[in-house]
Amino acid sequence: MRLLIGGSTSKIFHLKEFASALTDLGVDCKLVVDTDICNGFPSRKVSDWFQTRKKFDQLISEFKPDVILVDRQRHFALAASKQNIPLVIHLRGNIWKEMEWAKNTLYKSLPKRIALQIWISIARQTFQKSSLIVPICEHLEKIVKRNYPNKKTGVMYQGISSSRWYPSKGMALKHPCVGLLQGAVIWGKAQEMLVLENVLKSMPDVTFYWAGDGPYRDKILSALGKHDNFKWLGNLQYPDKVREYLTEIDVYALVSGIDMSPLTLQEAQLMKKPIVATNVGGIPELMKNNETGFLVERGDADRWIEKLSLLINDKEKRKIMGENGRKFVEENFNWNKIAKDFLDILEKIGIK
Repeated sequence: MRLLIGGSTSKIFHLKEFASALTDLGVDCKLVVDTDICNGFPSRKVSDWFQTRKKFDQLISEFKPDVILVDRQRHFALAASKQNIPLVIHLRGNIWKEMEWAKNTLYKSLPKRIALQIWISIARQTFQKSSLIVPICEHLEKIVKRNYPNKKTGVMYQGISSSRWYPSKGMALKHPCVGLLQGAVIWGKAQEMLVLENVLKSMPDVTFYWAGDGPYRDKILSALGKHDNFKWLGNLQYPDKVREYLTEIDVYALVSGIDMSPLTLQEAQLMKKPIVATNVGGIPELMKNNETGFLVERGDADRWIEKLSLLINDKEKRKIMGENGRKFVEENFNWNKIAKDFLDILEKIGIK
């Protein structure tokens, strides 16, 4: 099988590992950055608006793929959908909800509204012409089924290489501490962090560190930054500085309004950190409640205080949950397993 993968720049690091695992299983893979091959309006670069499909057509002609896999619905995916080649979409997020949030927040101006409508149109066409949609978690698969009940689907989780995640000294933090590693790009996700205001007040001796950034950063910092025990670190270089950060923290907290398959949750568990996370979306599928960490319902500040305090004050509990977490991720999300599961899904729908 010849598999062409068109991915976003932010996911190339992980797609390389996926392609490597598939190659070990006998698949002939070619990985490209989608925008390097095919782009168009809307784009920040005006020159992209007039880009032709010459590069895309040449790529198809030379590689002759049996299957095309994309990880977002952009111009590359749209061009792929017009080929007589099975198109597989690896869906990483609830695009329908994300578009709605974007429309009501960052995309209110007329130019941005136009751009958003074009993205929605491209996504709709791509979904309709796809042969298979592989959501990144079971929760998202249910959402896909509601929007496209007749489409073939199969869950493909995010894989991860455990060998990349090991203790790495270099960052000094004040202990005891809780570490957050998440962006502020989608308001529906980021706004849940505001629940920490009461937590910060109730746990003055615990320092909370936030690594991440995004357009909603100031909204978060205006509420949480006024507390002395809340520190913002900005974006951390990946993966080295992230590894140093996760080495140093005592407890990892994922405070999110909605998430499908947050990679940081897997990374923190591989670094043997106990987890406290919001019980939303696909998060419960990436950890084991009461074994690798604790799940907390959205908006429940009292529960956050209870579970974080328990872990901060019980070193042995942190160690046991940390060990359980690494074992859980190694067994369920290694790239070899993810690659095999992907090929099984293709075989079930008749693609070999």
